[in-house]
Amino acid sequence: MAEWTLAKSRRFAGVDGPVVVCVMDGVGYGRKDESDAVWLARTPTLDWLATNTPTGELVAHGKAVGMPSDGDMGNSEVGHNALGAGRVFDQGAKLVANAIKNGSLFEGEQASVWQEVTEHVRERGSTLHFLGLLSDGNVHSHIDHLFALLRRCDQQQVERVRLHVLLDGRDVPETSALDYVDALEELLETISGKPQRDYRIASGGGRMTTTMDRYQAEWGMVERGWKTHVRGEGRGFPNCRAAIETFREESAGIGDQRLPQFVIVEGDGVPVGRVEDGDAVVFFNFRGDRAIEISQAFEDDDFPHFDRGPRPDVVYAGMMQYDGDLDLPNRYLVAPPAIDRTMGEYIARAGLPQLAISETQKYGHVTYFWNGNRSGAFDEDVETYVEIPSDDLPFEERPWMKAAEITDRLIQELQTGRYRHARVNYANGDMVGHTGHHAAAVQAVEAVDLQIARLLPVIDALGGALVVTADHGNADCMFELDKKSGEPALDADGRNKVKTSHTLNPVPLHVYTSGKAVALDPTALAGARPGLANLASTVLDLMGLEAPEDYEASLLVSE
Repeated sequence: MAEWTLAKSRRFAGVDGPVVVCVMDGVGYGRKDESDAVWLARTPTLDWLATNTPTGELVAHGKAVGMPSDGDMGNSEVGHNALGAGRVFDQGAKLVANAIKNGSLFEGEQASVWQEVTEHVRERGSTLHFLGLLSDGNVHSHIDHLFALLRRCDQQQVERVRLHVLLDGRDVPETSALDYVDALEELLETISGKPQRDYRIASGGGRMTTTMDRYQAEWGMVERGWKTHVRGEGRGFPNCRAAIETFREESAGIGDQRLPQFVIVEGDGVPVGRVEDGDAVVFFNFRGDRAIEISQAFEDDDFPHFDRGPRPDVVYAGMMQYDGDLDLPNRYLVAPPAIDRTMGEYIARAGLPQLAISETQKYGHVTYFWNGNRSGAFDEDVETYVEIPSDDLPFEERPWMKAAEITDRLIQELQTGRYRHARVNYANGDMVGHTGHHAAAVQAVEAVDLQIARLLPVIDALGGALVVTADHGNADCMFELDKKSGEPALDADGRNKVKTSHTLNPVPLHVYTSGKAVALDPTALAGARPGLANLASTVLDLMGLEAPEDYEASLLVSE
């Protein structure tokens, strides 16, 4: 069709070989001090690229990637959406916040699911369960969204509510769980003090042990969550605070994301909030990748991944639809961003072969998120997707992860001469950065640098281009910074507080070409601070193609 036709670029003839985009997940530009694992790492390849190739910075957080404000971190989902779409779309955090603020989540034509959920439990006198990540990280969820839902339940005469809380320590300070738990308990106590109200926490666990698996890396996480939240099986505690404090005493130095599962029980040991027939469940995360598998556990009739036992007959809804192609979940409170006409689809429609490759931890990012939250290929005849299975081991123990294996396969594929475009994600900087292990994060960045060194001679041999960037920062700041002084914050023992979350730092852009001289546009770089969405037009330029008119501008000028 004519609307899918991309004209030849008017400014650049394009390179002869493949245009490869390398996403160094979680590798930004930091303070260049002891907090900055990227700066501390030995990176001769990245250093050479910064000196000898067109180099700039991209904004990878806030409004530049569709978040509500510039104080919001970027993340891999919104980063890869922007990289692949070439435009900025309002993302889940902003869409949910707006739907709550303007009331459309609760009232009007778009509120049918919320009305169905609340009416279901009122009519039956049953329980409404909320399950999700309890923090204000605004990457997968936000506690303000949950509080708004709870207050609305109270207003709409929902008598019995149970909370199943997944503890963060990854997108927020690593041992901050009690701050969120205490705030939640205060609200629940206030509501429960009213006649005919019973709102309580029922279960929980750390996000990296319980429920929030992604890309089928570890179904055991989901099974543990199912047994904990749904069946009420697990170690019992009188309240959530007691569970957290006990686990911390038993495992010194444990972060919230690794806390075991727990169940809140009455004095006789009976769980206060199993999920039973006739109940309703709302998964209040807005981001999709770590919400898909638990949604399948609730909704799929054919479910081979673990023995669910008797599956309770409930009304299940997600905060958003987590996978439009799978129609998962069937019910959702807020419609996801409608991302269309991605770069990958344009390339596929043009019949140009393309490759996407990463290990399991980021495989969906270079496929599903890159393609605008779309599962599967646009055209399997011209698209090749390669997943390298990730290790089922702590990332800090193997900070090199599967970077070498990814590069092995990537080089093998490129040397076939088939591909016009390829994209690869190295997960190391992000996944190891999230552990908070400083030395391991340094090694993770060094591992990525080594793999990029392996790619350069291949790009030379094929007459192609290599675009090196990142989706957001992480390893570039491994210490919490004091909000007033900007210096690393110290704990009670005088040690640097560990940071496990993403950063607000810019990310690099290096453009390496073989046999074609190009430059980055100094006017564009000095102007409105280009973001990740500018990369799609830049890549199409390198391919000798004119980007769609509504894409963010290319950053290249020909020499």
